[in-house]
Amino acid sequence: MSEEVKPTNGQLVDVSLLNPAVPEDEKRIKEAFEDRNWNEIKSADSWVIFKVMAEFVEGFDKLAKIGPCVSLFGSARTLPDNPHYKTAEEIAAKLVRHGYGVITGGGPGIMEAGNKGAFEQGGKSVGLNIKLPFEQHSNIYIDHDKSINFDFFFVRKVMFVKYSQGFVVMPGGFGTLDELFEAMTLIQTKKIGRFPIVLVGSAYWSGLLDWIKGTMLTEHNINAEDLKLISVVDTPDEAVKVIDNFYSKYLLKPNF
Repeated sequence: MSEEVKPTNGQLVDVSLLNPAVPEDEKRIKEAFEDRNWNEIKSADSWVIFKVMAEFVEGFDKLAKIGPCVSLFGSARTLPDNPHYKTAEEIAAKLVRHGYGVITGGGPGIMEAGNKGAFEQGGKSVGLNIKLPFEQHSNIYIDHDKSINFDFFFVRKVMFVKYSQGFVVMPGGFGTLDELFEAMTLIQTKKIGRFPIVLVGSAYWSGLLDWIKGTMLTEHNINAEDLKLISVVDTPDEAVKVIDNFYSKYLLKPNF
Protein backbone atom coordinates (compact mmCIF):
# COMPACT_ATOMS: atom_id res chain seq x y z
CA MET A 1 0.00 0.00 0.00
CA SER A 2 1.42 3.36 -1.00
CA GLU A 3 2.14 5.93 1.66
CA GLU A 4 -0.43 8.71 1.98
CA VAL A 5 -0.54 12.16 3.50
CA LYS A 6 -3.64 14.04 4.52
CA PRO A 7 -3.73 17.76 3.69
CA THR A 8 -6.05 20.22 5.39
CA ASN A 9 -8.78 19.86 2.77
CA GLY A 10 -9.38 16.32 3.97
CA GLN A 11 -8.42 14.61 0.70
CA LEU A 12 -5.84 11.84 0.72
CA VAL A 13 -2.86 12.27 -1.58
CA ASP A 14 -0.68 9.41 -2.78
CA VAL A 15 2.85 10.71 -2.14
CA SER A 16 4.19 8.45 -4.87
CA LEU A 17 2.49 10.80 -7.32
CA LEU A 18 4.46 13.78 -6.09
CA ASN A 19 7.52 14.95 -8.04
CA PRO A 20 10.20 12.28 -7.55
CA ALA A 21 13.65 13.30 -6.36
CA VAL A 22 16.33 13.10 -9.03
CA PRO A 23 19.68 11.52 -8.05
CA GLU A 24 21.25 14.93 -7.37
CA ASP A 25 18.37 15.81 -5.03
CA GLU A 26 18.69 12.49 -3.21
CA LYS A 27 22.40 13.13 -2.68
CA ARG A 28 21.73 16.56 -1.17
CA ILE A 29 18.95 15.19 1.04
CA LYS A 30 21.19 12.42 2.39
CA GLU A 31 24.08 14.83 2.96
CA ALA A 32 21.83 17.00 5.14
CA PHE A 33 21.51 14.11 7.61
CA GLU A 34 25.19 13.18 7.69
CA ASP A 35 27.37 14.16 10.63
CA ARG A 36 30.49 16.08 9.63
CA ASN A 37 33.54 16.85 11.71
CA TRP A 38 34.98 20.35 12.01
CA ASN A 39 37.71 19.78 9.41
CA GLU A 40 35.14 18.68 6.83
CA ILE A 41 32.97 21.70 7.61
CA LYS A 42 35.91 24.09 7.28
CA SER A 43 37.18 22.65 4.04
CA ALA A 44 33.78 22.66 2.36
CA ASP A 45 32.15 25.81 3.71
CA SER A 46 35.17 28.11 3.79
CA TRP A 47 35.37 28.03 0.00
CA VAL A 48 31.69 28.95 -0.19
CA ILE A 49 32.36 32.01 1.95
CA PHE A 50 35.09 33.19 -0.45
CA LYS A 51 32.84 32.60 -3.48
CA VAL A 52 30.06 34.63 -1.87
CA MET A 53 32.50 37.43 -1.03
CA ALA A 54 33.82 37.44 -4.60
CA GLU A 55 30.32 37.82 -6.02
CA PHE A 56 29.55 40.71 -3.67
CA VAL A 57 32.81 42.47 -4.55
CA GLU A 58 32.23 42.14 -8.30
CA GLY A 59 28.64 43.35 -7.97
CA PHE A 60 29.54 46.36 -5.85
CA ASP A 61 32.43 47.24 -8.13
CA LYS A 62 30.43 47.16 -11.37
CA LEU A 63 27.18 48.68 -10.10
CA ALA A 64 28.32 51.38 -7.68
CA LYS A 65 28.34 54.12 -10.34
CA ILE A 66 25.56 53.14 -12.72
CA GLY A 67 23.28 56.00 -11.67
CA PRO A 68 19.48 55.88 -11.19
CA CYS A 69 18.05 52.59 -12.44
CA VAL A 70 14.77 50.68 -12.39
CA SER A 71 14.71 46.91 -12.02
CA LEU A 72 12.37 45.10 -14.39
CA PHE A 73 11.24 41.62 -13.31
CA GLY A 74 9.29 39.00 -15.27
CA SER A 75 9.20 35.51 -16.71
CA ALA A 76 12.16 33.98 -18.55
CA ARG A 77 9.64 31.92 -20.55
CA THR A 78 7.92 34.83 -22.30
CA LEU A 79 8.47 34.64 -26.06
CA PRO A 80 9.14 37.67 -28.29
CA ASP A 81 5.70 37.41 -29.93
CA ASN A 82 3.96 37.63 -26.55
CA PRO A 83 2.27 40.99 -25.82
CA HIS A 84 3.97 41.06 -22.41
CA TYR A 85 7.37 41.00 -24.15
CA LYS A 86 6.42 44.00 -26.27
CA THR A 87 5.10 45.85 -23.22
CA ALA A 88 8.29 45.23 -21.24
CA GLU A 89 10.41 46.38 -24.17
CA GLU A 90 8.43 49.59 -24.48
CA ILE A 91 8.54 50.27 -20.73
CA ALA A 92 12.32 49.92 -20.74
CA ALA A 93 12.64 52.21 -23.76
CA LYS A 94 10.48 54.85 -22.09
CA LEU A 95 12.43 54.59 -18.84
CA VAL A 96 15.65 55.27 -20.75
CA ARG A 97 14.11 58.25 -22.52
CA HIS A 98 13.09 59.58 -19.12
CA GLY A 99 16.66 59.27 -17.83
CA TYR A 100 16.73 55.92 -16.04
CA GLY A 101 18.87 52.87 -16.63
CA VAL A 102 17.31 49.40 -16.65
CA ILE A 103 18.36 46.39 -14.57
CA THR A 104 17.08 42.89 -15.38
CA GLY A 105 17.98 39.34 -14.47
CA GLY A 106 19.99 39.20 -17.69
CA GLY A 107 18.26 36.17 -19.18
CA PRO A 108 15.66 35.52 -21.89
CA GLY A 109 11.96 36.43 -21.95
CA ILE A 110 10.89 39.56 -20.12
CA MET A 111 14.49 40.14 -19.06
CA GLU A 112 15.63 40.19 -22.67
CA ALA A 113 12.78 42.53 -23.57
CA GLY A 114 13.84 44.96 -20.85
CA ASN A 115 17.48 44.94 -21.86
CA LYS A 116 16.54 45.25 -25.53
CA GLY A 117 14.35 48.29 -24.93
CA ALA A 118 17.09 50.01 -22.94
CA PHE A 119 19.94 49.01 -25.25
CA GLU A 120 18.26 50.15 -28.47
CA GLN A 121 17.57 53.55 -26.92
CA GLY A 122 21.21 53.96 -25.98
CA GLY A 123 20.52 53.71 -22.26
CA LYS A 124 22.24 51.78 -19.52
CA SER A 125 21.35 48.10 -19.81
CA VAL A 126 22.35 45.98 -16.81
CA GLY A 127 22.07 42.19 -16.61
CA LEU A 128 22.37 40.22 -13.37
CA ASN A 129 22.43 36.69 -14.71
CA ILE A 130 22.05 33.56 -12.57
CA LYS A 131 23.52 30.18 -13.47
CA LEU A 132 20.69 27.65 -13.74
CA PRO A 133 20.41 24.15 -15.23
CA PHE A 134 17.61 25.34 -17.53
CA GLU A 135 15.94 28.47 -18.93
CA GLN A 136 18.65 30.96 -18.05
CA HIS A 137 21.27 32.29 -20.46
CA SER A 138 22.53 35.82 -20.96
CA ASN A 139 20.77 37.86 -23.62
CA ILE A 140 22.65 39.92 -26.20
CA TYR A 141 21.31 43.34 -25.18
CA ILE A 142 23.33 43.83 -21.98
CA ASP A 143 26.13 46.39 -21.87
CA HIS A 144 29.37 44.39 -21.86
CA ASP A 145 30.64 46.21 -18.76
CA LYS A 146 27.35 45.76 -16.88
CA SER A 147 26.88 42.01 -17.17
CA ILE A 148 27.43 39.92 -14.04
CA ASN A 149 26.99 36.18 -13.55
CA PHE A 150 25.95 34.86 -10.15
CA ASP A 151 25.91 31.43 -8.53
CA PHE A 152 23.96 32.59 -5.50
CA PHE A 153 20.40 33.90 -5.70
CA PHE A 154 20.69 35.87 -2.45
CA VAL A 155 23.73 37.83 -3.67
CA ARG A 156 21.93 38.61 -6.92
CA LYS A 157 18.85 39.87 -5.05
CA VAL A 158 21.00 42.18 -2.94
CA MET A 159 22.25 43.78 -6.15
CA PHE A 160 18.71 44.21 -7.47
CA VAL A 161 17.48 46.11 -4.45
CA LYS A 162 20.68 47.97 -3.55
CA TYR A 163 21.05 49.67 -6.93
CA SER A 164 17.42 50.18 -7.96
CA GLN A 165 15.29 53.27 -7.50
CA GLY A 166 12.12 51.48 -8.53
CA PHE A 167 10.72 48.09 -9.49
CA VAL A 168 8.53 47.21 -12.48
CA VAL A 169 7.06 43.71 -12.26
CA MET A 170 5.73 41.99 -15.37
CA PRO A 171 3.83 38.67 -15.36
CA GLY A 172 6.07 35.84 -14.24
CA GLY A 173 6.44 32.72 -12.14
CA PHE A 174 7.99 31.76 -8.82
CA GLY A 175 11.19 33.72 -9.43
CA THR A 176 9.25 36.88 -10.25
CA LEU A 177 7.13 36.50 -7.10
CA ASP A 178 10.29 35.96 -5.08
CA GLU A 179 11.76 39.22 -6.37
CA LEU A 180 8.48 41.08 -5.87
CA PHE A 181 8.01 40.01 -2.26
CA GLU A 182 11.69 40.56 -1.50
CA ALA A 183 11.31 44.21 -2.50
CA MET A 184 8.00 44.58 -0.65
CA THR A 185 9.38 43.01 2.53
CA LEU A 186 12.49 45.20 2.57
CA ILE A 187 10.38 48.32 2.07
CA GLN A 188 7.78 47.23 4.64
CA THR A 189 10.49 46.60 7.23
CA LYS A 190 12.28 49.83 6.31
CA LYS A 191 15.49 48.07 5.32
CA ILE A 192 15.46 50.04 2.06
CA GLY A 193 13.75 53.25 1.01
CA ARG A 194 10.11 53.44 -0.01
CA PHE A 195 10.84 52.99 -3.73
CA PRO A 196 7.90 52.58 -6.14
CA ILE A 197 6.75 49.07 -7.06
CA VAL A 198 4.67 48.80 -10.22
CA LEU A 199 2.74 45.66 -11.21
CA VAL A 200 2.00 45.59 -14.94
CA GLY A 201 -1.10 43.67 -16.06
CA SER A 202 -4.14 44.06 -13.81
CA ALA A 203 -5.76 40.88 -15.16
CA TYR A 204 -2.67 38.83 -14.37
CA TRP A 205 -2.17 40.18 -10.86
CA SER A 206 -5.80 40.50 -9.77
CA GLY A 207 -6.06 37.00 -8.25
CA LEU A 208 -2.96 37.49 -6.12
CA LEU A 209 -4.07 40.93 -4.99
CA ASP A 210 -7.55 39.64 -4.12
CA TRP A 211 -5.97 36.94 -1.96
CA ILE A 212 -3.65 39.45 -0.27
CA LYS A 213 -6.58 41.72 0.54
CA GLY A 214 -9.12 39.00 1.33
CA THR A 215 -6.89 36.64 3.30
CA MET A 216 -3.63 38.19 4.44
CA LEU A 217 -5.21 41.50 5.40
CA THR A 218 -8.28 39.85 6.92
CA GLU A 219 -6.05 37.62 9.05
CA HIS A 220 -4.16 40.76 10.17
CA ASN A 221 -0.87 39.43 8.79
CA ILE A 222 -0.32 42.75 6.99
CA ASN A 223 -1.61 46.27 7.53
CA ALA A 224 -3.82 48.19 5.15
CA GLU A 225 -0.96 50.66 4.69
CA ASP A 226 1.16 47.88 3.21
CA LEU A 227 -1.15 47.72 0.20
CA LYS A 228 -0.04 51.24 -0.71
CA LEU A 229 3.44 49.90 -1.48
CA ILE A 230 2.32 48.77 -4.93
CA SER A 231 0.66 50.33 -7.96
CA VAL A 232 -1.15 48.33 -10.66
CA VAL A 233 -1.12 49.52 -14.28
CA ASP A 234 -1.78 48.15 -17.75
CA THR A 235 0.25 50.29 -20.15
CA PRO A 236 3.87 51.38 -20.54
CA ASP A 237 2.87 55.04 -20.20
CA GLU A 238 1.15 54.34 -16.88
CA ALA A 239 4.11 52.33 -15.58
CA VAL A 240 6.66 55.05 -16.29
CA LYS A 241 4.30 57.75 -15.01
CA VAL A 242 4.19 56.06 -11.60
CA ILE A 243 7.99 56.21 -11.40
CA ASP A 244 8.14 59.82 -12.60
CA ASN A 245 5.34 60.99 -10.30
CA PHE A 246 6.97 59.36 -7.30
CA TYR A 247 10.26 61.20 -7.78
CA SER A 248 8.63 64.48 -8.75
CA LYS A 249 7.27 64.65 -5.19
CA TYR A 250 10.86 64.85 -3.97
CA LEU A 251 11.96 67.21 -6.75
CA LEU A 252 14.41 64.55 -7.88
CA LYS A 253 15.34 63.78 -11.46
CA PRO A 254 17.79 61.27 -12.95
CA ASN A 255 21.26 62.77 -13.12
CA PHE A 256 22.35 61.34 -16.47
